[in-house]
Amino acid sequence: MMPIQSGSLRDTLRLWGSGVCVVTSVHDDDSGHHRTGMTVSAFNSLSLEPPMVLVCLNKDTHTTQMIEQSNVFAVSILADSQAHLSDRFAGRVPLPNNEDRFEGVPIFTADTGSPILTDALAWMDCRVQQRHDGGTHWIVLGEVLATGQRVGMATAAPLIYYNRGYHTLPVNE
Repeated sequence: MMPIQSGSLRDTLRLWGSGVCVVTSVHDDDSGHHRTGMTVSAFNSLSLEPPMVLVCLNKDTHTTQMIEQSNVFAVSILADSQAHLSDRFAGRVPLPNNEDRFEGVPIFTADTGSPILTDALAWMDCRVQQRHDGGTHWIVLGEVLATGQRVGMATAAPLIYYNRGYHTLPVNE
């Protein structure tokens, strides 16, 4: 039996719809205060007791390296009107003069100090509990220290990524 090619798997998985979020972190060192973030679709709830989530992060990204240093991260779940933020934090939008991805994006912090996107549908602020090897990615388990939803967003639609594009879901009011 021949092993499957990554392109073949990618073509199959594009038909699995998933929500879109931005995972962020912060780290202070001798050179100053650093923040980073990236778009992620491999995110899921794990446990209510204790409150835990999991996120899969490419090992070769700056955000993953910062999470490894700080052991904290936040997850901002995007609404259907926020595809531009998904593209921005995925690196698909060129930023002038190597601008910070957070420039002009309203943020706040909770327990860990990780940036949270103010206009996100919902958010979680987490401390890393475990990390597992997942090939090209780390499977990161995070204890949720704080969480919230944007006021009035209970009936808003989430941003969905499916078949290489953004979509929305009808939401019952």
